[in-house]
Amino acid sequence: MPLLTHTDLQITGMHCASCSARLEKVLNQLPEVAATVNIATEKAHIAYNPDKTPLADLIKAVQGAGFDAHPLRDFAAEKQARAAAYRQEQLQFLIAVLLTVPLLVEMLLMFIGVHAMLPGWLQFALATPVQFWSGRRFYTGSWNSLRGGGANMDVLVALGTSAAYLLSCAVLLFNLDQPIYFEASATLITLVLLGKLLEARAKGKASSALEALLNLQPKLAHVERDGVMQELSVEQMQVNDVFLVRPGESVPVDGIVLEGASSLDEAMLTGESLPQSKQPGDKVYAATSNRHGLLKCRALAVGAHTQLAAIIRLVEQAQGSKAAIQKLADQISAVFVPVVVVIALLTFLIWWLMGSGFSTALINAVAVLVISCPCALGLATPTALVVSSGRAAQAGILVKDAAALERAHKLSVLIVDKTGTLTDGTPSVTDVLPMPEVAATEFLQTAAMLAQGSTHPLSRALLDYAQSRQITPAQNANISELSGHGLHAEVDGKRYLLGSPNYATSEGITVDEQQILGLQQQGKSVIALACDGTLLGYIAFADQLRASSCAAVARLAAMNIRVVMLSGDNQATAQAIARQAGITEFRAEVLPQDKAAQVQSFKANGQLVGMVGDGINDAPALAAADVSFAMRSGSDIAIEAADITLMRNDLMSVADAISLSHATLRKIRQNLFFAFAYNVLGIPLAALGMLNPVIAGAAMALSSVSVVSNALLLKRWQRQV
Repeated sequence: MPLLTHTDLQITGMHCASCSARLEKVLNQLPEVAATVNIATEKAHIAYNPDKTPLADLIKAVQGAGFDAHPLRDFAAEKQARAAAYRQEQLQFLIAVLLTVPLLVEMLLMFIGVHAMLPGWLQFALATPVQFWSGRRFYTGSWNSLRGGGANMDVLVALGTSAAYLLSCAVLLFNLDQPIYFEASATLITLVLLGKLLEARAKGKASSALEALLNLQPKLAHVERDGVMQELSVEQMQVNDVFLVRPGESVPVDGIVLEGASSLDEAMLTGESLPQSKQPGDKVYAATSNRHGLLKCRALAVGAHTQLAAIIRLVEQAQGSKAAIQKLADQISAVFVPVVVVIALLTFLIWWLMGSGFSTALINAVAVLVISCPCALGLATPTALVVSSGRAAQAGILVKDAAALERAHKLSVLIVDKTGTLTDGTPSVTDVLPMPEVAATEFLQTAAMLAQGSTHPLSRALLDYAQSRQITPAQNANISELSGHGLHAEVDGKRYLLGSPNYATSEGITVDEQQILGLQQQGKSVIALACDGTLLGYIAFADQLRASSCAAVARLAAMNIRVVMLSGDNQATAQAIARQAGITEFRAEVLPQDKAAQVQSFKANGQLVGMVGDGINDAPALAAADVSFAMRSGSDIAIEAADITLMRNDLMSVADAISLSHATLRKIRQNLFFAFAYNVLGIPLAALGMLNPVIAGAAMALSSVSVVSNALLLKRWQRQV
C-alpha cells in the first residue's frame, strides 16, 4: 500500500447534505482516494496517491460534480472570502425583499378580506428579477447537481418556484381563468434566501472557538538579535531567538524562561483558570498571557510547531471528521430529493384526478417540494461536532476525530495507568536503607551509577536524590536494562543488580519480605541493590496521588464506568494506591508489553474500553483501546496514539471529555429527531393540501436554522472545576 498524501480543500457551492454526499462519492471513485466531505465546515479532507491522482485531478473532479474547490488559504484570507460571499448573498436577499414586499402585502390584505390586487403585469415585473436574479443560485445549483448525476435541495426549490412562476405567466399570457401565484414564487425564494443567510451566520458562530484560538497569538514579538532589541512579526521568529514578554502581553512562540519571574494565564491551552507561576527553566507557550513581571525567554518552537498550532490542527481535524451516527443521515440524504420529487408528482396527479383543478394540484405539489429539507438532516451532526470540538479545545481537551468523541459516552470500562495518570508521575526517594555493614554514601553512589543507564522515573528520582546529597555516581559502567524488572552491570569483575525485589529473588538474592511488605503497604515502591548475589540494601519511593484523582474516580463511577488501575508495582503497593484513589479493581505487576493485552481482555468480553496513559510504554495499549486518552505531560508517541489529548494533566479531564461526549450526542439526537420529525410530518401535510406554499417555504428555511442554533447551545457546556 503506497504512502498516501493528505490535503484539505475548501469547497464552494454546497447547499445541503445531498451535495456533500454526492461530492464524497465522486471523490472516492478516483484511484487511491479516500475523502470525507463536511457540509458544516465546507471542507473536504482527502487522502490520495499523487502519482495516481494529482491534486489538479481532485479539483477537476470537484468541479465536474458541480462545485468549486481550492487548497486551504490562511484563515484570514478564507474569512475575507466568506465575508465577501456573505455580502453578495445579503444584496441578493435585500433586493428580493424590496421586490417581494408589494406582492406580500397584497397577499396579507387578502387574509383580512381586502382584495386589492396589483395588475398582473406589475406582479410579473416584480417577481421576475426575484425568480431569475436573486434566485439564480437555485438554477445554477440545480444544473450543477443534475449534471453531476445527483439532485439536491436546489432542485426542489427551483422546481417548486418555477412551477408557480410559469403557471402564473401562462395565466397572464393566455388570459386563463386561473389565479396567479407570482407572490408565492417570489416569497418562497426570499424566505429560502433568508434561511440561508441565517444558516451561514449560525455556522460562522459554530466555528468561533477555532477563530478565537487563531486570534490569540500576537502578531509582533520583541526579539533580541545581535544585542539589539527588535520588533519583528511572529512569522520571522526562529528557534533559539531570545525574546521578551512584558506584563500584559501574550507569549509569541513556545519557549523556555531564561530570566525573570511571573505568572501566566494558560486557560486557552489547558482550560485551567488559575495562573501558572513561571521561573527560569520553566516552559512558556504561544498565546498564553503574561499577568505580571518581565520574562526573558528562548524560543523552542515556532510557526507550525507550537502547541497552539498543534491544537488548531487537531480541532480542524476533528471538525472535518465524521461520526458514525452521520452515516444514517448521509444514506437518507442520498435518496431524499428523488423521493420527494416522486411524492410531489403523485400529489399533483392525485389532486388533479380527484377533480380539484390544475392550479390546486400544482400548488399542493409545490408545497411538498418546498417544505422538504435535506439541509436539516445534513447539518444535524456536523454542526454539533464543530461546536463541541471547539468547546473541548477551550477546556483543554483536544479531540483527534469525531468518532472518538461519539464513542466516549458509551465507555463501560476505563483502564488507568497509575504513574503519571493517577499520580503526579514524579516519584521521590523516601527511604534509603542500606544493610548495617554498608556505608550509606557508598550505597547511594553505587545505586546512582546503575540508575544512569535508565530513563525510568525511579532512576531519575534516584539520581536527583543523589545529586541533592552532593553524591557523584561512580564510574559509568556497561549497564543493561530488563524492561519492567531492573538493571544490572559488571564493574571491576563484580556483578551489580538494581531492581524490583522479585527480580532480585529470581537472581538468587535473599530479601526481607516483611520489611518490603511494610513499605509497600504504605504505597511505596521498593527496589533492591545487590552485588555478586549479596543484598546491599533497599531504596523506597513514593509517587503522590494527584489532588483530583479521588474526585475524578468518584465522578467516573457515578457515570457507571468501571475504573481499573494498571500498575507495574507489586500487589501491596498497587493496592495501597488504588485504595487511596477509591479504586476497587486493579492489576498489579503488569509489564509494559502486557498493557495492550489487558485492554484486549476487557474488549474480548464485549465491553467498550477506554485507556488513559502518558508514557511510551502506554502507546500500544492506547492504540488497542476503543477510546484512548493521553496526558499532555506524556510522550509524543503516547499523544500520537491517543484519540483525545488532555492538556491538563488531570484525570478529571477524562470525566469532562466523557461528559462533553454525552452532551454532544444528546444534541445530535435532538437535531436528527427534529430533522426527521419535520420532514415526516411536513411532507404529508403538504401533500394533503394543508399547507400553503409560502408557509411551507418559511418552515423549510427555519428548519436548518433551528438545527444549527440548537447545536450552538453546546457552547454552554462547562467542565467541572
